[in-house]
Amino acid sequence: MISALLSIPLLWAMVGHFSFTSGIYVPDLFMNPWFQLILATPVQFVIGWQFYVGAYKALRNGSANMDVLVALGTSAAFFYSLYLTLSSGYLPSTTTMDHGAMGTSTAAMPSVELYYETSAILITLILLGKWFEAVAKGRSSQAIKSLIELAPREARVIRDGQEVMVPAAYVAVGDLVLVKPGDSIPVDGIVEEGQSSVDESMLSGESLPVDKKPGDAVTGATLNKNGVLRLRATRVGSDTALSQIIKVVEQAQGSKAPIQRIADVISGIFVPIVVGIAALTFLIWYLFASPGDFAGSLEKAIAVLVIACPCALGLATPTSVMAGSGRAAEYGILFKGGEHLESAQQIQTVVLDKTGTVTQGKPVLTDVVTAPNWTESDLLERVGAAEQSSEHPLAEAIVAGIRAKGLELTPTEKFENIPGYGVRASLKGQEILVGTRRLLADEQVNVSEETVQQMNRLEEQGRTAMLVAVDGQWAGIVAVADTIKDTSREAIGRLQAMGIDVIMITGDNERTARAVAEQAGIGKVLAEVLPEGKAAEVKKLQESGLKVAMVGDGINDAPALATADIGMAIGTGTDVAMEAADITLMRGDLNSIADAIEMSRRTMGNIKQNLFWALGYNVIGIPIAAVGFLAPWLAGAAMAFSSVSVVLNSLRLQRMKLKRSE
Repeated sequence: MISALLSIPLLWAMVGHFSFTSGIYVPDLFMNPWFQLILATPVQFVIGWQFYVGAYKALRNGSANMDVLVALGTSAAFFYSLYLTLSSGYLPSTTTMDHGAMGTSTAAMPSVELYYETSAILITLILLGKWFEAVAKGRSSQAIKSLIELAPREARVIRDGQEVMVPAAYVAVGDLVLVKPGDSIPVDGIVEEGQSSVDESMLSGESLPVDKKPGDAVTGATLNKNGVLRLRATRVGSDTALSQIIKVVEQAQGSKAPIQRIADVISGIFVPIVVGIAALTFLIWYLFASPGDFAGSLEKAIAVLVIACPCALGLATPTSVMAGSGRAAEYGILFKGGEHLESAQQIQTVVLDKTGTVTQGKPVLTDVVTAPNWTESDLLERVGAAEQSSEHPLAEAIVAGIRAKGLELTPTEKFENIPGYGVRASLKGQEILVGTRRLLADEQVNVSEETVQQMNRLEEQGRTAMLVAVDGQWAGIVAVADTIKDTSREAIGRLQAMGIDVIMITGDNERTARAVAEQAGIGKVLAEVLPEGKAAEVKKLQESGLKVAMVGDGINDAPALATADIGMAIGTGTDVAMEAADITLMRGDLNSIADAIEMSRRTMGNIKQNLFWALGYNVIGIPIAAVGFLAPWLAGAAMAFSSVSVVLNSLRLQRMKLKRSE
């Protein structure tokens, strides 16, 4: 902001020099070389000092980056202007001169052309680009903070037969911990007493809760749904599964190397060439063209450096990144930084989490199979009546599906939840059972082989099937599943058409995973993979030489999102996933993945066009300056036109339409 404030009067003065017929008024003070020197000096040596430091470090390491070009170009413009100011004979006390020919003022100004605005505006524009990029970058520490906040702060511990609340950090291995319905489990442990279903979606990514009974392991920060559990703590503090996930995210985020900027690559080639041409120009003029004329020869050499001053080169990348990321945001794609917008186009393999990414992320009623003497509505009325009293998420999905069909549910006379097996209820004198094969077998309900085969077929398709019996007789089957999103198959086909391999990864079992993958058109599946395993699988792909994008929506995906070359988080998922990722896809539609990659490709193409325009004027202007035919106004106009060309070309991205209709 300070740099811009100091540069505006210099820009105004430059407009005055080139506005011969526009009649633009420029105050006398702005045209004063000493006033320009006062404004440009802090921009050059205080605000722009970072470029000198960067240039020094690059040169010390034997390279020439963007900082070298900026420091060299701005210094040439500044010191040449200072030389002209000192040699013009225009003293600070001078207040009036005839400058009416330019139409800017009746006061007279010196005839020399100064380049203070070139150095100040260049620094201002480059800093503006850096600022925009810094604002866009995510705060990686927030991801860690969000993960830490998942763990409950307190725990109910049984000590000396008494239930006491203690800070979770004070729980020791071997302590007996009491977890009530609705509470988060404070530590990793083994269930000793009680039965319940536990929501482990933060760990496994699966929307269906897992039934727990004595002897089963539970994980800290998962949610106890409907029963009281007593568990023996086995891992506490930094040893818990959640702490290990945090550690993986921290390591992956810390190991990501910054992507080298294209402008730096070009600078590494361009800078030595320009310096060589400038030196050669000085020697030719001093030794041959104008022997002994040191000042004139130096002027020609500096003219080469001035025309090579990379105003447009400094704008080439940030303007495209700003325009491209702005357009992407309109499509619901948020890039956390310019480097991610640049690197997404290199992706060769996309790894998709299953639950909530390829699928909807919550179970729905999908199938109803009735016995010969039952109608669908009669069966669903009884199933709905029985399940409406259950707190199990599968029961909630069944009830929601039945109500969506317009059926009214009658309250049951009796209800019993049988943890791990199903429910028993009484309605109008009839006993209703809904649950597993084991439940019906225990109740001596005869189920035919054909029914078992129907149930197996549903399970092979990734459904969770439940048997229904009324008064001891089999009445039907109801099934629920986490169905794939409507656009998943289309989006995956689009990625494959772009030459990108698609892999699905999940903590779910192999059979369910295969069924979902087949529906979505995915050929390769990695099933039964734990959170830290997901990151390891991504790393394996990277080690084989592939550029990998990971797409997920859950806390369990955070390590893999952070490990991948590009992490993409579905915006309908958890905050932790979005914080750990490089790109957030605000829409749940997987088409956004292809949109993000396409946007990256087009932005990179635009950057390359910008670099062509930026360097084109320099390439043309440098030889003209070297032979001494480049007038100051032409140099300024060429640089200005180069910058305008770059900005206008970047703005084309704002009107860009992606292949998929909005």
